Amino acid sequence: MELPPPSPTSFLAAALAAALFLVAVLRGRPARKYNLPPGPRPWPVIGNLDLIGPLPHHSARDLSARHGPLMSLRLGSFHAVVASSPDMARFLLRTRDLAFVDRPRTAAGRYTTYNCSGLFHSPYGAYWRQGRKLWQAELFNARRLASLEHVRGEEVRSMLSDLRAAAAAAGGGRAAAVALREHLFMVNLNVISRMVLGRKYIVDGAGSPFTPEEFRWLIDEHFFLNGVLNIGDVIPWLSCMDPQGYVKRMKRSAKMFDRFLEHVLDEHNERRRREGEEFVARDMVDVLLELADDPNLEVPIHRNGVKGFTLDLIGGGTDTSAVTVEWAMSELLRNSEVLAKATEELDRVIGRDRLVAEEDIPNLPYMEAVVKETMRLHPVAPLLTPRLCRKDVSVGGYDVPAGTRVLINIWAIGRDPAVWEAPMEFRPERFGGGGADVKGHDFELLPFGSGRRMCPGIGLGLKMVHMILANLLHAFAWRLPDGVAAEELSMEETFGLTVPRKVPLEAVAEPKLPAHLYALS
Repeated sequence: MELPPPSPTSFLAAALAAALFLVAVLRGRPARKYNLPPGPRPWPVIGNLDLIGPLPHHSARDLSARHGPLMSLRLGSFHAVVASSPDMARFLLRTRDLAFVDRPRTAAGRYTTYNCSGLFHSPYGAYWRQGRKLWQAELFNARRLASLEHVRGEEVRSMLSDLRAAAAAAGGGRAAAVALREHLFMVNLNVISRMVLGRKYIVDGAGSPFTPEEFRWLIDEHFFLNGVLNIGDVIPWLSCMDPQGYVKRMKRSAKMFDRFLEHVLDEHNERRRREGEEFVARDMVDVLLELADDPNLEVPIHRNGVKGFTLDLIGGGTDTSAVTVEWAMSELLRNSEVLAKATEELDRVIGRDRLVAEEDIPNLPYMEAVVKETMRLHPVAPLLTPRLCRKDVSVGGYDVPAGTRVLINIWAIGRDPAVWEAPMEFRPERFGGGGADVKGHDFELLPFGSGRRMCPGIGLGLKMVHMILANLLHAFAWRLPDGVAAEELSMEETFGLTVPRKVPLEAVAEPKLPAHLYALS
């Protein structure tokens, strides 16, 4: 049987495929002048993508165990290095921080943050430097955080009231298991909404385009799409095809967020117009709009810039603290002795006649140790956010070329037996007497990163985690549901921009304080 001769179209397709393959192979070869760190041998086109599993920080840890604390990977068309020791993290984030301060360009930055108009995805340059200064000086300074302490206290009390009601309703008047995740998400969302937007848009309604459920989905989608490995980012000639459908989802979520943010900015501008010279900034959006009007700024902040910064504030402040507290509660429920010590400290320092206030936190050293130990084992961004090498750098005798993607595996560092004694055990006592801090000075513990790209919201994040966790433990006696043994509690993760529990935590909450402390004033 004779086959028909190939058509001109098939010849063209074959030639194009061959050309693309050849280009990919040639681009996949590192320049011979570089002495790259050791790493697995890459395949043409895909590089080492076949070695990256659904939990990339686990895959990177396992590969680094074979190839060393500074490891080369080929992610599609791009060279990457992974650091997995405190010494390597210190060199990249402090010693040569300026060389590694840039961000790689991604579809998420383009489509979900107004073409990198926020701080998170913004490339290094005058705009980013100005934005960083504004965040530190205007949005997260100590005076502003202190002035909004009452907001955090009110919303934590509201969460405790809701938890008490939910537990009673589920148990027919008796304590029953409650799903913590939604309560943790809502308290953080409400705090951020009031601090950033001026009120609880999602809860209070008043023209908000979303229900709380829709907004929760939108936040989850935003975090997922900003943390996922988009093939088009690492194999650029595939980006136009959007093979995973992620870009389509990015455009959809961006359009939805823009509808919400336009509504917020219109309301704020209307109040500014209405109040005229008597206008006083009441929230962070007001501050951002005032800054955007400043003619003395080195780089103008346009409307998309205000929306980009606002989106960073909402996203960064909502999910991260909630994920950390859920992991902390999971570890405490698996370790009854640690839970008993934490609650004993609260009873001794606070008593049973009031809730925990922010001013109490420095007097709760064991609670601080519990938070540190949680962040060691369960950092919300286990690979930090990828950085981009701006120029050729020599690291530990190896070359890191300009354009290299840089990942710091703080999850692996936190579980390294060469760094920590019994690293898989939850032992807050290891931080007795202070120990390592989480503020970017101790490179064995970097939940917020370090250097110029360190998380600018660390102050607020720590306040929220401590306040929520301390009050949960103080207001309720906690245990696992009947039939669930501590050693059987699932601790599986799911990967995105943050790494939450795969299965939401459920636990029995029994109120233990006087009833009036749960009441809303």
